[in-house]
Amino acid sequence: MQVHLLKSDSEIDLVADVILQLRPQFNLESLKLQIAKQRNLGYQLAYVKSDRDILCVAGFVVGEKLAWGKHIYIDDLVTNEANRSTGAGAFLIDWFKDYAKEIGCQQLHLDSGIQKFPAHRFYLRERFNIASHHFSITDICD
Repeated sequence: MQVHLLKSDSEIDLVADVILQLRPQFNLESLKLQIAKQRNLGYQLAYVKSDRDILCVAGFVVGEKLAWGKHIYIDDLVTNEANRSTGAGAFLIDWFKDYAKEIGCQQLHLDSGIQKFPAHRFYLRERFNIASHHFSITDICD
């Protein structure tokens, strides 16, 4: 297994099928357009690849906040359904911990849907803390 950082929009095809497992509200074209748009705002993609498969993918941003200092926020983390429980997710989280130190980040953050209990067990096992409640208003434009 090896972690790669996506370097160009043309590489999105490599990871799109895995991301679509987490974000089925997109189709391939709309996903590619959205990722390209977000990449212009600092969004990055890291992925774990075996010899023949994309095992897991995570979209993230590096930011700085009063509350957290310099940090990495993981927006989208998904392990390919065919490769769950193989250690690929833990491998990617370990990479994030090392990468955070390398670029001077003090913290690593993510949100997870309240219904995703297997993911929560994984995050707790990987030493994430449940540090806050996330509140949102999702219908402002309605």
